[in-house]
Amino acid sequence: MEFIDYYEVLGIDKSAPQKEVKNAYRKLARKYHPDLNPNDKEAERKFKQVNEAHEVLSDPKKRKKYDEYGKDWMHAEEIEKAKKAGAGKGQFGGYTYTSGGPEDFSDFFEAMFGGGRTRGRRGVQFRGQDYSAELHLKLSDAYITRKHTIAVNGKNIRITIPAGIEHGQTIKIKGYGGPGIEGGPKGDLYITFFIDNDTKFKRDGDNLYLTLQIALTTAVLGGEVMLDTLGGKVKLKIKPLSQNGTRVRLRGKGFPKYKKEGQYGDLIITYSIKLPKELTPEQQNIFEELARTQL
Repeated sequence: MEFIDYYEVLGIDKSAPQKEVKNAYRKLARKYHPDLNPNDKEAERKFKQVNEAHEVLSDPKKRKKYDEYGKDWMHAEEIEKAKKAGAGKGQFGGYTYTSGGPEDFSDFFEAMFGGGRTRGRRGVQFRGQDYSAELHLKLSDAYITRKHTIAVNGKNIRITIPAGIEHGQTIKIKGYGGPGIEGGPKGDLYITFFIDNDTKFKRDGDNLYLTLQIALTTAVLGGEVMLDTLGGKVKLKIKPLSQNGTRVRLRGKGFPKYKKEGQYGDLIITYSIKLPKELTPEQQNIFEELARTQL
């Protein structure tokens, strides 16, 4: 297994804080993303390395193991157990070794469990590395269930995104992580979603909120307004003498409930009465007459 310096891949120092790790990853992931570099094998290779580096260095526990054990960081616990079991004896599981620095652990581990050089007496399987990825969607896209193809470590993976996915939500795709060792199971893929609001609505969970401007005459006399929702047009009936700030709830016209097909939140509308900026002489007379009657 070739050693990859993840700090060098991201172009950061070993002492870099977590925020710098994240910023470096986002910058390089955009630069080498397969969608922006079609048929570019070198960009594909670098994109894979950037994702691997972020997977390890963004997790404080994994980063600590990587800093100490390098390429064998995934087997840190096994190495520590082997060191403790062999301390003072000079052997473990039939293999003789001398304790050394982290650079010696790779040879020791390969000899003991069966690596690239010497086959051990027993096969020990290890689960593959988990991968992580980010996926940006528009709010209008998250309204319906859809298929989406993402590139992870140079491979295109087609996934189904259920309607109602939340901003910041992470889902697990089992078996789409790194390959296992000695026939062990593959790791998993964790996808975090970032939802950008491209609508006039504000989302809070399954509910949507909208401030709707209505004319003064409509507020006083009542009327109907055709309203565009994410699910299509609806006819909103406005009661006479509606006050500014009145809230009405349209049940089932909000956002889909995650993995609950056919179930939706509500749409809550707040009235904002729009006053005219200018009045015609006739309109002026009407309001003056209203003022004299003092409703």
